[in-house]
Amino acid sequence: MVSEMTQKLKLSSIAAVLAATTAIPAAAELKYENKTGGYVLLYGQLNPVIVSVDDGEETETRLLDNDLSNSRVGLRLMQPFGSNEFTFRFESGLGLPGTGTANQNGTNTNGWTRADIRHVDFALKGGYGKFSAGQGSMASDGAAEVDLSYVGTALYSFTNDENGAFFYRAPDGVLSDITVGDSSDNFDGSRRGRVRYDTPDFNGFSGAIAYGKNILSSSDDDDYYDLAVSYNNTFAGGVEFAAGVAYAVRDFDNGSGKRKDTIGSASVLLPSGFSFTAALGNRDDTSSGASDPNYWYTKIAYEGDWIAWGKTGVGVDYFDGSDFENDGSSTKSWGIAVVQRIDSINTDAYLKYRNHDFDDMVDFDKNEAWVLGARWRF
Repeated sequence: MVSEMTQKLKLSSIAAVLAATTAIPAAAELKYENKTGGYVLLYGQLNPVIVSVDDGEETETRLLDNDLSNSRVGLRLMQPFGSNEFTFRFESGLGLPGTGTANQNGTNTNGWTRADIRHVDFALKGGYGKFSAGQGSMASDGAAEVDLSYVGTALYSFTNDENGAFFYRAPDGVLSDITVGDSSDNFDGSRRGRVRYDTPDFNGFSGAIAYGKNILSSSDDDDYYDLAVSYNNTFAGGVEFAAGVAYAVRDFDNGSGKRKDTIGSASVLLPSGFSFTAALGNRDDTSSGASDPNYWYTKIAYEGDWIAWGKTGVGVDYFDGSDFENDGSSTKSWGIAVVQRIDSINTDAYLKYRNHDFDDMVDFDKNEAWVLGARWRF
């Protein structure tokens, strides 16, 4: 049972989140345009959340930064260069204590590190496509997370953002060494120091290929390479459809083998406001002792203009995974969320419930999380 002190923390945290978002007016775009068609744009966001996690015996409630889409600041530069466009992007997280670092033992409060750097990316785009170099998205980044629903702001195929570092509790009440994050993943691509090529758009189809290294980690000298194909189109009658597939390889530097991920996702948004989203993935890991997990994911959502503040989205999803921690293990997860747009302050407020059920020869207690948050962008 949640103690009186925890209840007070919940109330004070809710007040802090609301004060941090509703007191800030919608900011004008911080953009400077030059006389040759170029511009410099400063942007960012704050995304505080109250997370309450119940591991079956104890409940932890904290005010954190949401790792689903962490608080960040960035700069974009675009300059025409003949018939081409030269772009530069710098983006970094703020290093605030995040949901991915909190568990029953506390929260990581080490602050900003170089791992918070998201993009230091140079690109040249023309009729031939786009060449990119620097820290940025690999080709497979986003291939497992194609999602046209508005509720995707809070509810999507990666189900571990709110409680991924929390340990499962065994039936005897003892904490295991298996975290929620160990028991599920969507295998979506990463950001790396890479070179990448994107093809031009061909009737909604485009492709990408990349090779990279984890330049932000001194302990990772593995090689990463991948390729992806995506499709996006709006059909007659206003039906929107998007999909992506990718194949990604991590070649371990120690010679132990390779990890190969095959992922895909698709989403359709109907004029009625209903949307349907699905994703699946398979991992083939040839390194010693590794299992080969797989999963499928589905979501149904609805969005509409119900109140004057802005769009409202609701949705429910389900994740089914196998062999994540060990061969024969089973992961089930479901969630429900509502997201409310507040146009006047450029904010998305959301409330989500997530349930994880993991079985690995031991039927661990369910791990449940409630998330209340608001993302303000400028």
